[in-house]
Parts: sequence; structure tokens; C-alpha cells
Amino acid sequence: MSPSGNLKGRRVCVVGLDGVPHSLLSDFAAGGIMPAVAELLELGELHRMRVSIPEISAVSWTSFATGANPGIHGIFGFVDLKPGSYEVRYPSFADCRARTIWERVGSAGGSSVVINQPFTYPVRPMSGSLIAGFVALDLERATHPPELLPKLREAGYRIDIDSPACRADRERLWRELDETLESRRRAVEMLWGGGWDYFEAVVTGTDRLHHFAWDQLTDPGAEDFGQATAYYSNVDRFVGEIWRRFRKEEGEGAIERFLLLSDHGFCGIEQEVYLNRWLQEEGYLDFDSPEPESLEEIAEGSRAFCLDPGRIFINSKARFPGGTVDEKDVPSLAAEINDKLSQLRREGREVVRKVFTRDEVYAGPQAARSADLVALGHRGFDLKGRLLPRSAGVFGRSGLTGMHTWDDAFALSGAELDEPLMIWDLAGKLEAILGLER
Repeated sequence: MSPSGNLKGRRVCVVGLDGVPHSLLSDFAAGGIMPAVAELLELGELHRMRVSIPEISAVSWTSFATGANPGIHGIFGFVDLKPGSYEVRYPSFADCRARTIWERVGSAGGSSVVINQPFTYPVRPMSGSLIAGFVALDLERATHPPELLPKLREAGYRIDIDSPACRADRERLWRELDETLESRRRAVEMLWGGGWDYFEAVVTGTDRLHHFAWDQLTDPGAEDFGQATAYYSNVDRFVGEIWRRFRKEEGEGAIERFLLLSDHGFCGIEQEVYLNRWLQEEGYLDFDSPEPESLEEIAEGSRAFCLDPGRIFINSKARFPGGTVDEKDVPSLAAEINDKLSQLRREGREVVRKVFTRDEVYAGPQAARSADLVALGHRGFDLKGRLLPRSAGVFGRSGLTGMHTWDDAFALSGAELDEPLMIWDLAGKLEAILGLER
């Protein structure tokens, strides 16, 4: 198999496992659940990796794909605000202000295959094939080129599991996880044989499993532990199949051009933490309704509010139509909120690990659009921007059992990687292998 022809013949293959922590991957490889990963560990090196702030897929996968921090690519969460308003909008791939690896490959005359990369919907034209992943709504707008669409439909391709249904039905969860992974496997089979320089396939079922059944996956005595680990063995076979294909065609040195990674880690939830309720209790926020359904119901005099997962905006006069805070007072108010959050306790335990200011985590032309503060919870404390009635507490639980972590993602590669490793560092390494110049 030859590459498309113009990138020095140094092909790169990437497999992503959404939400898989370094610690879990290590344990499953050592315990025989993931023998293909164990083989890769003998050939390459496993690195612990930090990801984006906030530690969510929309931001982290975009940072990986562009090799840029959010202040450059402009994606700060699954939801954002319409400029100059409190109206929530849903950003998409069209809002990404930086070029991806595969777009740079195309500009250099090469071709790529990208399967299930999150936050690439609706697809943008590119040289090769792209099947968008979560949060793609319609397979037609998730597929490039258009002639690939009927083949995917005939093959029964699934973008994702039905999360609401699977959350309520554990047997359906196991079934749809397997069916979706099998459709991913068929897409790899369908697209592998064409000439490409960059190949990427992402598994998102791991993230879904962790959110809905982390307790089953991490407790050998749990009722569905066998089902959960069986899915991981299936994922391992998927990784192994792609690795063996690549190694067979590329021969010696293939491991240096093969990358396995996650976009964030995971741990169990002890408590969800509702930051808008906390801001209300601390006197920074109020709503015109006792049971608000939208930030547009924000009351006069409010000084701060939150968007998922822990993005706190100062309600400044310069930025928002109902703003109450003078621009000169924004830094001192942000520092005050930061200090109070650092003192938040639950049964004597610290809740918030760190509160980042905008300047600490974002740099670039899009940074001014971001939140003023981004809070990161300690493990077990899942920070939320959900709007709740005044009668609700700051702490609570939903049906979710697992939450994202920031500094327990992984990258497994035979290439030399710098430490400490950030997720956006990887694109530059891959582009150097491909012979691309930034």
C-alpha cells in the first residue's frame, strides 16, 4: 500500500479512545484485558498527559486536531454564549478558527481518513474522507465526500449510541456499545485501502461506558463487571486490528508513526457541584424566576454566572446587556470568587482543586471570548453549570457515575514526546513525521 504520494511516504496512524485514563489503560494492559495494548506498551512508551481546560471532548479533541490552545481555535465548550447576550448557543466545527492536521495534509497535496473525530460536525471539505463524530446530528452532514454516504448507510454505520435510552437501560447500553464499535470497524475496513497519508479512528463508546457505568467497570465484584471489561476487550481488538494492518504495511519503524491517545481521563463521581447555585448562595447571582430555565432570566444586579462545566463569567457592563460590573472591577471580583471557591468544602474535603484565570489557560485572538475563570474540581467533585431552583442545594447526584479528569489522559507512541505533555503538543509531532511545516 502506498500513500497518496506527496508527503515523503511517511504515513501516520492514530487511534483515539475517548475518556480513557492512563491509570485504567495501564491496569487493563497488565491484567490481560487489553493484550494488544500490552503489546504496544512493549514497543512504545506510555505518557501521562494533561488536556484542555475545561477537560471536555469538544475542547480537547479540537486542541489535538489543530495543535492549538482554545485561545487560538476558539472552542471553549459544548455550549457558548451569543456575543453580547445571555443566550446559549451550540458551537460547531464551523466555529473552529484553526486548521486541523488533515487540512494541512491536504494543503501539502496529501490525503487523510478521519473516522469519528468528535466535534467535526458539520464536516468541512477536505482531501480524503471524514466521518464526523459526537455531536453529529445527521449522517449526511457528517460525511465527506458525499458519495461515501450511501456506503455508510448500507453498512449500518452508527454515529453514537442512543445515550438517553442507554442511560436508563443497562442491557441496551452493552448492546449499542458493541453495535457502534462494530460499525466503526466496518468503516475502517471500508476506508483503509485507499491512498492516504494520515489515518485516524476514534472510539467514543469508552466515554459513554464511563459516564453510565464507571462503578461497574472499576469494581470486580459489581454485577456487570464482566460486561464492562468485555467491551474493553472488544476495544482492544479494534486497536490491535488497526495496529497490525499498519505494521504489516509500514514495517520497521511503524510504532514511531502510530499514536494511541485519549482526550481526558476519568474517575468516579462522589458529588455533582452546581456552581450557579453556589453563586446564588454567595450573593453573586440571582434570577427573575425561582425556577430559571435560561440564563436570559438573570436578575438585575447579578455579578457572575456559570456555563458548563465550570466556566465562570463576570457580568461586566462592557460584555453583557445587563452587566453590572465596571471593567476596572472585573479582576478584583474574579479574585474574590476564586478565593471563596478555594474555601468550598464538602464534609471537610476541598471541592475545587484550582481556579484558572483566562490568562493562565488561553492565549490567542479568541481568548477574549472565553470565561473569566475556569474551575477544576478535585477528583470526585463534578462541577456543573446547570440551572436549578432556589430550593436546590449546591451538591447533588444524577444518574451519572463517572466524571472527566484533566491530568490523567494518556498518549502511547514510539516517537519521542516531551514532558510534561499537553494534548496540543501532539499535532506538531505528527506533522513533523509527515514532513509538514507549521
